[in-house]
Amino acid sequence: MLKQNYSNVRDLRLIAWEITRSCNLSCAHCRAPVDGYAEDELSTEECLSLIDEFVQVGWPVLILSGGEPLLRRDLFHIASHAAERGLRVVIGTNGTLITEETAARLKEASILRAAISLDFPTPELQDRFRGKAGAFEAAMAGITKIQQAGIEAQINSTITKLNAPYLNDLVALALKVGAVAFHPFLLVPTGRGKELKSVQLSAEEREQVLNWLYEKQMQLKDEISFKPTCAPQYQRIVNQRAKDVESECNLLNPLSSMTRGCIAGIGFCFISCQGQVQGCGYLTPGAGNIRKESFQKIWVDAPLFRQLRDLSNIKGKCGVCEYKEVCGGCRARAYESTGDYLEAEPDCLYEPKRKGINVFGRYRQETA
Repeated sequence: MLKQNYSNVRDLRLIAWEITRSCNLSCAHCRAPVDGYAEDELSTEECLSLIDEFVQVGWPVLILSGGEPLLRRDLFHIASHAAERGLRVVIGTNGTLITEETAARLKEASILRAAISLDFPTPELQDRFRGKAGAFEAAMAGITKIQQAGIEAQINSTITKLNAPYLNDLVALALKVGAVAFHPFLLVPTGRGKELKSVQLSAEEREQVLNWLYEKQMQLKDEISFKPTCAPQYQRIVNQRAKDVESECNLLNPLSSMTRGCIAGIGFCFISCQGQVQGCGYLTPGAGNIRKESFQKIWVDAPLFRQLRDLSNIKGKCGVCEYKEVCGGCRARAYESTGDYLEAEPDCLYEPKRKGINVFGRYRQETA
């Protein structure tokens, strides 16, 4: 058998794995379709085998998500196996199903952190957005139980026009409950989230929010770490506003460290509950399915990932932007807007300083 050479492939740093699509809530922004439930989810045996494949490629942080991962009965077995294989394992949950017993079992399974979704700082608004009365109070109780079990708590928030005015309150709430990190996700309208397209932040609003987050991080320093997600422009803003952000605040924790803007297919991938591998959960074109070929082969050889890793493929003004290496534009927004994941991200305010020629809406770099 021909031995593949993987030495020049970028490190796989992070995997988000949708281990189930089942959920006890009906959230307005979810990337899953309305019915949520998916047939033929990966079996326990397939999950354990897949984890064994992960460590053949690297030692990524593994995010077990959903749906609601706590609805999968073998979650603790899956998490334990991943931890035994040397992976750092975290869970993404809505927090409403966490009991003292559940929290203790998560700790026993070596879960390092629980990322709990809170999009609004008040019960009425959170419950409405999450589609269930009592969701806010249940999530808050879940945070307490997680911390009592000795697991770090992180707050995730999907940011739209609806809750951007409450950002300061959300950060204050994260600090109040002792969260170690706050990860704002800027809405990518896929799945049910397409219904929220009208409340997606405009380019101007996105720029304001990201600058505010930068300033807030500088103010709070290492009290809590921020990681804006689905917001690659944040890396451009960091570069514009600070020469050495790591010397000003603690962003070196491997579970919350700063990275390149869009890492879809570069240092990160998403795996669906049925084994489809994607650049991220919002970039829907598949790179392959682990039921048909090995994860290692998909990660290294998939045409989708090869295209995403070659930044010379990026088109439009993103392609000539001097911040292409640190930002790269959101490939999922480009795909949802144009049908081409290599096109420029829509609605980015920044105009590249490199001279380019705009021909019928397309950019090409000028030659000397």
